[in-house]
Amino acid sequence: MHCWKTINVQRQYGHNRIFLFSIIFVLMVFSIFYISITAYKDCPVSDRLFPLFVLVLLMIYPVHKFLHFLPLIHYRHRLRFSIEKQFKLFPVLAMRIHEPILKSRYVIALIIPFIVLNSTFITCAIIFPDFRHYFAILLAYHCGLCVVDLLYVKQLIRSPKKALIEETDKGFEILILPSNK
Repeated sequence: MHCWKTINVQRQYGHNRIFLFSIIFVLMVFSIFYISITAYKDCPVSDRLFPLFVLVLLMIYPVHKFLHFLPLIHYRHRLRFSIEKQFKLFPVLAMRIHEPILKSRYVIALIIPFIVLNSTFITCAIIFPDFRHYFAILLAYHCGLCVVDLLYVKQLIRSPKKALIEETDKGFEILILPSNK
């Protein structure tokens, strides 16, 4: 096996650019979704369940991380978990791959939280239009969390089909067999 390419979107784009792109994406998703759902079902909004909204907002990040883990549950012996501080303030749950896994499995692990949580928020906004503003905020926030995942998926889609993914200090290495060009 040899390394076809090393991917590190944090280094490639930079923290500030990713943060800015995430904020723009959040604002764009909120605006488009809220206008669309209001056009679909225009009724008064309610703030009755605000404490529940705050709780769900706080739970999005841990649920997002758990959904990343579910497709990799069979590879749990190849994963290492840690809690790191980002900006010296926010605890971040880190999951590191220390042995190669299939690219297809890793892409699924990256995209599952985006599909599951976003479809849940969209469905709930349609079913409960009184709380569409809450679901629009939750959807937009989660889309902002998914920006880095989507950037990695964009990079991985272009890699060879039967590649393996391994994480190193430099980033994610895409490994291929010599006959797998």
